[in-house]
Amino acid sequence: MPARRPRLAPARVHDELVESFARLREELDLPAEFPADVEAEARHAARTVAADPGAARLDDLRDIEFLAIDPAGSTDLDQALHLERIPTGGVLHYAIADLPAFVAPGGAVDAQARLRGQTLYAADGRIPLHPVVISEDAASLLPERDRRAFVWRFVLDDGARPVETTLRRAVIRSRAQWSYVDAQAAIERGTAPPSLEALAWFGPLRLAREAERGGASLNVPETRIVADDGGYRLERDAPLAVEDWNAQVSLLTGMAAADIMVRGGVGILRTMPAAEADDLAAFRAQTVALGIPWPAGVPYGDYLRGLERDSPAALAILDAAAGLFRGAAYVTFDGAPPVDRLQAAIGAPYAHATAPLRRLVDRWSLVICEALANAREVPAWARDSLPALPKIMARSDGVANRLGAATLDRVEAALLSRHEGHAFDAVVLGMRGDGARVQLTDPPVTAKVAGLDAAAGTTVRLRLTTVDVSSGTVLLEPTA
Repeated sequence: MPARRPRLAPARVHDELVESFARLREELDLPAEFPADVEAEARHAARTVAADPGAARLDDLRDIEFLAIDPAGSTDLDQALHLERIPTGGVLHYAIADLPAFVAPGGAVDAQARLRGQTLYAADGRIPLHPVVISEDAASLLPERDRRAFVWRFVLDDGARPVETTLRRAVIRSRAQWSYVDAQAAIERGTAPPSLEALAWFGPLRLAREAERGGASLNVPETRIVADDGGYRLERDAPLAVEDWNAQVSLLTGMAAADIMVRGGVGILRTMPAAEADDLAAFRAQTVALGIPWPAGVPYGDYLRGLERDSPAALAILDAAAGLFRGAAYVTFDGAPPVDRLQAAIGAPYAHATAPLRRLVDRWSLVICEALANAREVPAWARDSLPALPKIMARSDGVANRLGAATLDRVEAALLSRHEGHAFDAVVLGMRGDGARVQLTDPPVTAKVAGLDAAAGTTVRLRLTTVDVSSGTVLLEPTA
């Protein structure tokens, strides 16, 4: 029976999916509306926190033409950048929303943020870390508005290496908000503003520096849930080049933040141990079996960057590579920095410091770094509460991971609903216990097929036998 491209069936399946999302929120005990005292405190902060350089004793950097690059439709804008080429390299200004100005330590907003840990993303709407009057308005670096920000300034050499780094609180005024698609198109047309043009210089050089460190940006195609005309669909595309380049700005800043905190003897790092030797050996053997061997002497990151991403064998290799680096954690210190301070996938010590509107830990990183960078005492509230952060973030990360996986399962099931009995082409990503992990060609649904014994990278034909939208269950079996 020929495969038909699944689309979300009307009324019944859509209603079942909506009900399933609601039950999932209950099962995970996700927060709903903010309590009244939290909203009231947030509204007061939004009204009273000044974005006036004189009144707040902030640097006035409103003459710098910052711009933001975000997914289309974003309103919680954590970052804005300005990148200028100079004869010896470049100067990068990177503005991060000054959320700490709007959150009183020990107050109602602070307490609620510690309960939530991070903004959670679900197909039926996000659950923000902070009330939207702050995160999507007063603190957000929206264009054509005066906004408070932590501004990093990097003087870069001709290889985009930082030779001078400063951090200060300021008032900025972003000029524009670009989507990734529009930014990429403008760069390719030659109509991009100077900062975007310079990003096309910066990004490839920073990727080269990453290779030198032994880091590896997997850039694995990500499956995204997209709301579509009252329903949902799945998209799976490799990131645009400008997304990789923009990510390198954040990575540079996170490494700078880690360096400041390590040298200052207080802070919180995002660490990840190096892959185990046995795991690397097994991965190398798998690349040989898949016909794209990882040559001895070629760094891991260079090998991954050179893969042809659309081939079935490469999909299987990238899926295996994503599991090599495990054990990411937050580590705090006040005194001697941790011995194991490396983030192995990045190839350097690293800290989360660029998304304070959406991630709790970044608020601590920013205030600690700003104090240390300007030879001032770290605020007592930040220092005293550091030890509590790893547990808060681990719990929050666990909820976010469960929500993301369960939401995707339910959308996948809804897309395949009413297609029981139909056959689909799929790529085997690898063996998992008593079966194989596969990815359908269209739609890009990933599932485990019990009893399937097939080599990774091979293409198989599978028949859909069972779909349950309420639990996100999809069962497939090999065709005869």
